[in-house]
Amino acid sequence: MLRIQFVFALLAWCLTHASAQPVTPAARPALAIHAADGRSEAAKSLMLAAAFAGQRIVAVGERATVLLSDDGGAHYRQAQQVPVSSTLTGVSFVNEHLGWAVGHWGVILNTTDGGEHWTVQRSDIRTDQPLLDVHFMDKQHGVAVGLWSLILSTQDGGKTWLQAEPPATTGARRFDLNLYHLFAGTAGELFASAERGKILRSVDAGRSWSVLDTGYKGSLWAGILTRDGALLVGGLRGTLLRSEDQGKTWQNLKTDSTSSVTGLSQLPDGRIVGAALDGVSFESKDGLSFALKRSSEGSAFTWIGSTAGGQAWL
Repeated sequence: MLRIQFVFALLAWCLTHASAQPVTPAARPALAIHAADGRSEAAKSLMLAAAFAGQRIVAVGERATVLLSDDGGAHYRQAQQVPVSSTLTGVSFVNEHLGWAVGHWGVILNTTDGGEHWTVQRSDIRTDQPLLDVHFMDKQHGVAVGLWSLILSTQDGGKTWLQAEPPATTGARRFDLNLYHLFAGTAGELFASAERGKILRSVDAGRSWSVLDTGYKGSLWAGILTRDGALLVGGLRGTLLRSEDQGKTWQNLKTDSTSSVTGLSQLPDGRIVGAALDGVSFESKDGLSFALKRSSEGSAFTWIGSTAGGQAWL
């Protein structure tokens, strides 16, 4: 069994490139995809995302490392079969068995046994255009997003993936809007947080998108739609923004932190909790004012979720 700590290398990459000039996808040399090596040093791997498969935690990270925990995160073990070696950056489950993971080289993986075994549904070794997150609304309908406005959607459980045309943004060129995180709304809504303070919104399972502009100029890495209908998004340098009118206007919330926000979640009791770099976490009862906590270890938190019982996990 393995004890691990989540460290977010991808966000460090984003920090480094947040002010860089827009880039255009370019063809890269073909990269062979090999099976994950089952190495013993998986406990030291950089883990980039996690999701609940029922009560099981499934975490994904560098070199196709997939770690599973059936005791609430106290211990982890490796998945039995992962047929790629590329870094995995996002994961989504619709029940305790069925899930998907995405990563570099456009890889999309599928599991039907709670993350024990995975198969490849998609990869693109011609162009290094990483997918950064994935979200499935149900067993058939899912969306994956990534660099340079890459948006893929499926209506058949991942058997086929179609690329959606990104929406036009004022002054932006095609491919220059990196999409970092997907989160669900109500009535089939789906949101994608992005660069330049932009949020994309879809009401048709990811086939078409519109743009919400928060007025912020930095990258947004996390977001939720709260139960009272407010949009809450977070990103660089402790930025936390709230909208109560479906994204028309935004309020900048005070966090007393400059640590970049990496995750947001609402617990069953209504509390809103967040994760950030530098070992920072925060909590709010009303979604407006937040109490800050800082880990003595200062490790970067990369994901936050909660069990049905309301316990939060970082």
